[in-house]
Amino acid sequence: MKLDILAFGAHPDDVELGCAGTILKEVSLGKKVGIVDLTRGELGTRGSAEIRDEEAKAAAAILGVVVRENLRMRDGFFVNDEKHQLEVIKMIRKYRPEIVLCNAIDDRHIDHGKGSKLVSDACFLSGLMKIETSVGGEKQEAWRPKLVYHYIQWKNIEPDFVVDITGFEKKKIEAIAAYKTQFYDPDSKEPATPITSKNFFESLNYRAQDLGRLVGKDFAEGFTVERCLAVNSLENLI
Repeated sequence: MKLDILAFGAHPDDVELGCAGTILKEVSLGKKVGIVDLTRGELGTRGSAEIRDEEAKAAAAILGVVVRENLRMRDGFFVNDEKHQLEVIKMIRKYRPEIVLCNAIDDRHIDHGKGSKLVSDACFLSGLMKIETSVGGEKQEAWRPKLVYHYIQWKNIEPDFVVDITGFEKKKIEAIAAYKTQFYDPDSKEPATPITSKNFFESLNYRAQDLGRLVGKDFAEGFTVERCLAVNSLENLI
């Protein structure tokens, strides 16, 4: 299956928090989108890996992605080395995306920055013919995505561009809320974390509103790039 866009997240819910609105918009435009989670988020304070599996499945259905896989790397302890790069390369070559979305380049959680660099490096290495990989006993062909974009997470990183997600903001929140154990629940008896507060959940909307304000839209999501963006003409800018 060839995808237009493949989104990677260090943990289930990273993709939803960082770029769910963009995914929803692209799916509505007929794009084939998939998600690959690096870990099962097993070190999360609330819930369990098994619960996160079910939550991720529910969120994927809301987003309308055609596939979601989990590489089952060790939450908190995966590293950017050959072993892990090869696992990501296999996914890139399997789905042959034109665009890859991945974690923030720097963030509060150490896995986000690690995941960002791991996926970025794998995107480059995936295009090298002499790196051999196979899935199900079938040799894979080299493939390098045309574009790699990094979504924004906990830290307020200045975006290089934003995507207007107006009209998709409510469904974005619905997809995030599929992770019932991870976010604000006044009835929960489990320990509190930085992402379980009411303030954090409400911040998802006001951050999108603030990014939208910058470009004269109601809601937007921000991304950073690895190389200069090019446009066909000045009229392509909004």
